[in-house]
Amino acid sequence: MAKPVVIEDVKTFLVQTAGPGTRFIIVKVITSEPGLYGLGCATFTQRFRAVYAAIEHHVKPFVIGKDVSRIEELFQMNLVNGYWRNGPVLNNAISGIDEALWDIKGKMANMPVYDLLGGKTREAAAVYAHADGRDPQEVLDNVRKFQEQGYHYIRVQMGGYGGKQDTMHRPEGALPGAYFDPRAYTRNMLRMIEYVRSHVGDEVELLHDVHERLSPIDTVKFAKDLEPYNLFFLEDSLAPEDIEWFRHIRKVCATPLAMGELFNNPREWRLLIEERLIDFIRMHVSQMGGITAARNAAIHAQIYGIRTAWHGPGDTSPVGHAANLHLDLWAPNFGIQEWCRFDNLVYDMFPGLPVVRNGYMYPNDRPGLGIDFDENLASKYPPKDEVDWWTQTRLPDGSPARP
Repeated sequence: MAKPVVIEDVKTFLVQTAGPGTRFIIVKVITSEPGLYGLGCATFTQRFRAVYAAIEHHVKPFVIGKDVSRIEELFQMNLVNGYWRNGPVLNNAISGIDEALWDIKGKMANMPVYDLLGGKTREAAAVYAHADGRDPQEVLDNVRKFQEQGYHYIRVQMGGYGGKQDTMHRPEGALPGAYFDPRAYTRNMLRMIEYVRSHVGDEVELLHDVHERLSPIDTVKFAKDLEPYNLFFLEDSLAPEDIEWFRHIRKVCATPLAMGELFNNPREWRLLIEERLIDFIRMHVSQMGGITAARNAAIHAQIYGIRTAWHGPGDTSPVGHAANLHLDLWAPNFGIQEWCRFDNLVYDMFPGLPVVRNGYMYPNDRPGLGIDFDENLASKYPPKDEVDWWTQTRLPDGSPARP
């Protein structure tokens, strides 16, 4: 019997390519086979040092010496080895290993990961881009720019998450924070979406992200009011703590719903899938535990006619975007893929990063995930310890709010 290839070492890299929110965690699993390694994404940008410590001090010692071919077993054992489970820090640490093992298995088989999953069901993945603006006209202008680049699916926001208001009725002594007014937000977004739709017609697929910033009852009304504008989907309209309220949205309107970027535990998406309360699952693949966890969720969702729309912002690393793409190309129930449009520095740092042409993301057909990592270049961009501002959200009276 041939000697198994085992994990010989695990290296964890922290890199910040631009401003806050782009602190990547890249995991490199080195094997006993000379020159054979795999890359994984463990990016939890707001708590990157906690994930780094979890990998270095807990996950790494556990996986050293393990057989790289036993991905499923190692995923299951990693999940319970710390006893407490399904939290974002440990899930991301597990994901870094899991994605790297899929990368390794593909290289050993000389096959792309999508072939290991069962093969392609499409040649490329349709993506959506983000059009923001200070007012409806600027949003429309940016939508048209994306149309000129070939995008058919475009997310429309105005003033960022929660919108921005010039004036806000605050009490004296209100503490600093990222203030927003939920009621003004819904009024302004409805006007903006109506304006954009009236100018671009029905051929462009429009999306919008609430980012869980509304109370449940305001969310129900907002989703109902949006129905005439025929969104492709309304994203994260409720917080994970309020998912039972999706039943009420379903009763009053047919606005398509996407949910999941903050989910960690399968029980969070299980309810929504099995009761058909949403139309798209859009979990953050590293936060749910990696390719193995995402594959299982996609198969589960497919049984119930629910499509995938994996989280793909700027704080998903390029390795994570590559993992998303392989899942997209394989999944029979693929819906859409979020795309953040990295700059040239990131493409130099991550050779093989997927490219988008005319609104579609294409693979490069290399074995494994098809992406590499320039460690020397990355070492010039260490992460900075910063307190995130945008998550310090407050309502007009100063009360803390969900971001």
